[in-house]
Amino acid sequence: MKFDRICGKISLLPRFSKQVILVSADFLVLLLSVYLAYVLRLGFLFTPNWNQCLLMLTAPFLAIPVFLRFGLYRAIIRYLPERAIWPIVQATAIGSLFWVTLVFLTEMSGGEGVPRSVPLLYWLLSTILIASSRFGAKWLLKFAQSGKTYSHSALIVGAGEAGRQLATALRSHSDTFVLGFIDNDPAFYGMDIAGLRVYPPEQIQNLIENHGVTEVVISDPTLDSAQRRTLIAQLSKLPVNTRILPAIADLTLGKYLVSALRNIEIDDLLGRSPVPPDASLLRSMVEGRVIMVTGAGGSIGSQLCRTIAHWSPARIVLFEMSEFALYQIDRKLREESRCQIVPVLGSVLDQELVERTIAENGVDTVYHCAAYKHVPLVEANPFEGIRNNVFGTAAVAAAVLTTGIERMVLISSDKAVRPTNVMGATKRWAEFILLHYSRKASASGQKQFFSSVRFGNVLGSNGSVVPLFQEQIARGGPITLTHEDMTRYFMSIREASELIIQSGAVSETGDTVLLEMGEPVKIRDLAENMILLAGLTVRSEDNPEGDIAIEVVGIRDGEKLFEELFYDPSSAEVTRHPKIMRARHSGIIVPDLPAEIERLRAAVKARDEERTRRILFGLINAAASEPHRLSA
Repeated sequence: MKFDRICGKISLLPRFSKQVILVSADFLVLLLSVYLAYVLRLGFLFTPNWNQCLLMLTAPFLAIPVFLRFGLYRAIIRYLPERAIWPIVQATAIGSLFWVTLVFLTEMSGGEGVPRSVPLLYWLLSTILIASSRFGAKWLLKFAQSGKTYSHSALIVGAGEAGRQLATALRSHSDTFVLGFIDNDPAFYGMDIAGLRVYPPEQIQNLIENHGVTEVVISDPTLDSAQRRTLIAQLSKLPVNTRILPAIADLTLGKYLVSALRNIEIDDLLGRSPVPPDASLLRSMVEGRVIMVTGAGGSIGSQLCRTIAHWSPARIVLFEMSEFALYQIDRKLREESRCQIVPVLGSVLDQELVERTIAENGVDTVYHCAAYKHVPLVEANPFEGIRNNVFGTAAVAAAVLTTGIERMVLISSDKAVRPTNVMGATKRWAEFILLHYSRKASASGQKQFFSSVRFGNVLGSNGSVVPLFQEQIARGGPITLTHEDMTRYFMSIREASELIIQSGAVSETGDTVLLEMGEPVKIRDLAENMILLAGLTVRSEDNPEGDIAIEVVGIRDGEKLFEELFYDPSSAEVTRHPKIMRARHSGIIVPDLPAEIERLRAAVKARDEERTRRILFGLINAAASEPHRLSA
């Protein structure tokens, strides 16, 4: 249809041209309104005289600047909400008052008077006609403009290169109408970029409410973690779907821009900014090598395997005790990777099996992830925790030393620092074991590297507080906290796996590598953010009608209010990677470790818990009390 083609051509005009058309239309509508006001007052059509023509012409000249001030030319007609009538009423009322003032001044100077009802009729008519013209145009555009309809409207946070590319992609390849940009740079406010208006962050709520925005996409790479958390918390309270654009480096790998959008994840609420991995470090540790991962079916082990598979290893050996977990990771890796996958079902306590697996597959590096990590469960089952975490680590380290392979990396925990629970103590013993075998290899002239990687909680891992909170929110609450002031370090599981691999390239044998975790996160703040992220509210004394309550149930056995990454933070050395630090063990003297392991083994075999705990924590206290500086 001809009308459709006209609408299509108008829609392709620059935004400024569309605004000129709208201003011109309003000028004619206002002029018609004031003439009709005279006609309704007089009761007949008439030809105005010269003075009346001048007064009528001043009406639109006075009203249009007011329309500009009220933002009537910033709104997108196609998505004009019904609540936009109120600004129109206000703008026409003020425009009419300005015109009445001019009429009054004209009469005082001896000019021709205007009937008293004309200004009131002018205001009513201009309001009706201006509103009708806009909503009529909205209706016509919706059904006639190039046959194009939109099911969503969006705001893009960030007017940079990524935001502009995203806007272009959304307008070209989706049914989402882009309203404009939100940006922190005052220099951009009020400007049009890529044909879209740039607004300050303070206007987000107003734009969402007044323009029917259904989606906000965050594409601003300059936002720090605090700004991101504040923005997400604000958006969580509004009726919009919030999504985030991945780093532009990821998009240049060939991913389609629109499909690369992802929903906001809990990672985005945490107090740390992930650093992109150093490709050269990853490649040097993985490419062409045979890598063995113990505990390959666990949460950290499986993600580590996926990361390794991405960097072209010669072979990945999956060593796992759980048949189902081994089946799952084996199946997924065969779907995602072209390298050779070797599944091995067995326990790390079986040193002979570990040695045979290493020798038969020509393993270069072992990542030792196999461990029991859930603090309350290990506290309730100390013998099994010690067998797996201490004796299992000793068996793997001995197998690595015997086979003479290049490297073993232990996955440790921040709970190994001044441990108050069995799990943390077993991880500290595991660090001592790696230190013992690194010194043993050096003493015999073998060029082998034994190192430990220590970091905090991993989001999404088995036993993590985040899945527990998600389940509790899904059930309608309450969320259970052990203490109001408890804090923890958090890191995404993907970043942790990348840093574990990169740490091997920046560490030396005997080192404990520390992953920089940012600021510790208060668990209560995490719980509240997760509730807001789910579109719900926190039930409290101040808000008794909220959706999800938070209850404090008390600290469990072995838990600490806060965790540490260092014994002595001043001793940490920076490395070439900004998120990896190194703590040397050179000042630590551990008593005869093999003898201590045998003493511990005897106590475990006798199932003497009191004696077992005394030996377990006694060695740690003895090492900490040495006059030498405890640097790790």
